[in-house]
Amino acid sequence: MTGASRGIGRAIARAFAEQGERVVVHYAGNREDAERTFGGLPGDGHGLIRGDLADPEVAQRIADEAESLVDGVDVLVNNAAVATSPATAHPVAEVSYADWQRIWRRTVEVNLLGTANVTYCVARHMIARGAPGRVVNIGSRGAFKGEPDHPAYGASKAALHSLGQSLAVSLAPHGIAVTSVAPGFTATDRVAGRLEGESGEALRGQSPFGRVGTPEEVAAAVRYLASAEATWASGAILDLNGASHLRM
Repeated sequence: MTGASRGIGRAIARAFAEQGERVVVHYAGNREDAERTFGGLPGDGHGLIRGDLADPEVAQRIADEAESLVDGVDVLVNNAAVATSPATAHPVAEVSYADWQRIWRRTVEVNLLGTANVTYCVARHMIARGAPGRVVNIGSRGAFKGEPDHPAYGASKAALHSLGQSLAVSLAPHGIAVTSVAPGFTATDRVAGRLEGESGEALRGQSPFGRVGTPEEVAAAVRYLASAEATWASGAILDLNGASHLRM
């Protein structure tokens, strides 16, 4: 799975490993956290791969190496992304045109094009083996609710949802089901500071449950969507936001 060094990615990797699956942990730059994820996986036969998905050749290498490491990838989870943070904020009224272009380019290259490329390469391996498979994309509530300070992120996640639905149709004849999940705010180490004080109260208040989501809840949903029982869910986008945002 891509982007598995920590947070939601780590929880998903562990959920599959606990089922006895062999997991390939991908990371872009945070080797220390990636090795912690890798070393903490139960079972054996797992793999660790580094690479920047924004580079099409690297995306292909990652897919090829993963295929070799586990003797055939049956499930691809696309979690790698340029996430929302103060460093990636780009509200129109506050950033330069140069920064606007830079952040948009990087976000789209990773969140959309990188995901599209690695999915293409993994799916081609599945097709060549004649094996059924699963692709699960980690989208975002922001694709529907909007991301005023991070419009590139919201747009890239909306495009990711659409990509998943298009591929669900085109890959179904090959026995490959494609789904997406759209988490709301999720409590990970990266955003722990935002859950303190008034900002934390406001975030928890978005949901009538009075809390935010957990990485384990996202992992449980992904694990189901990757199962054989979820084949008929292909094309679905599953909201995981505790009723904090409802859409038609």
